[in-house]
Amino acid sequence: MKAEKIKQQPFKIAGHVIAPGQQLRFDLPTAQLYTHTPLDMPVEVFHGKRPGPVLLICAAIHGDELNGVEIIRRMSSIRGLDKLHGTLVLVPVVNLFGFIHQSRYLPDRRDLNRCFPGSKNGSMASRIAHKFFNELVKRATHVIDLHTAAVNRDNLPQVRAALENPAVKALAEGFSIPVILNSELIKNSLRYEAGELGIPVITYEAGEALRLSETCIVTGLRGIVSVMRNLGMLPSKRVVTVQAEPYIARSNSWFRATFNGIFRPLCQLGARVKSGDPLGVISSPFGDEEVVLTAQTEGIIICISKLALVNEGEALFHIARFERMGAVAGEIAAHESNIAEDRLYEIEIKPISIFDNT
Repeated sequence: MKAEKIKQQPFKIAGHVIAPGQQLRFDLPTAQLYTHTPLDMPVEVFHGKRPGPVLLICAAIHGDELNGVEIIRRMSSIRGLDKLHGTLVLVPVVNLFGFIHQSRYLPDRRDLNRCFPGSKNGSMASRIAHKFFNELVKRATHVIDLHTAAVNRDNLPQVRAALENPAVKALAEGFSIPVILNSELIKNSLRYEAGELGIPVITYEAGEALRLSETCIVTGLRGIVSVMRNLGMLPSKRVVTVQAEPYIARSNSWFRATFNGIFRPLCQLGARVKSGDPLGVISSPFGDEEVVLTAQTEGIIICISKLALVNEGEALFHIARFERMGAVAGEIAAHESNIAEDRLYEIEIKPISIFDNT
């Protein structure tokens, strides 16, 4: 006798009820400006016909980090969603105030990712965090939080996670990109507070603030699809992903400017450097003095400052160290090549003529 299949139930979220096999878009009221302009958080939910995990994917907790917004925009068109097991919750812009103002922050320069779980009677940041956390995050079984580097920095695509938690580690490795950082949890961050509730969260970091990178976007999209396949949410035969061998960094550190002046990097993201290798040059803008910056340790460059004018002590390079340095460097190069050849990398855009031929 065959075991009876578990029937999918309607999904309840933020006051909405979504039937199996249905899709719903809605705006979640969070706060308003002093002009009474509402700051409503856009939400899209795909509720599969079959039971499974509830995966929340969110972006722009820092309002100037745009790659994740585009990743989520493309998520709704991936193949296989008609066969979805479980529920997919998409929130492309958590921090609408920062997104509108092209800023990382909320009023009073509050960092939303230091305001969780929030309070319904606190600052605007605290109220938004409270509504997002209680109405959406608590409904999830897994979370992928999409970020970029801070302004004037560029991040190599990487996953950051608290790998001591087996469920978090499985989620991070399932993203299938070469670089994983074992990143400590910071109290009042989304990763920390969701983790306190037993919800595994990973952070995808890639690219620059206020800039779109097609490589970072496609890498992130493919990573999410890979996670969904590992969670059993998508049928593996219907979705092709660019796979990579993940490597966990054993340590990481920042290399800081040793001189004031004009900074010119001499290496690229993903490059393998050895102790003594030149990283960049800092030149005096008013004389002939010039300092060559050299690596103090072997590692892979996972972040580079984009600022040309630097003061002594400013962070210029983030360097991660691995057990198998050569293998990691090769995997990064191979993965970038595979992503560049991915059919999603280049989007066909029909040119529009500005001339009237009539």
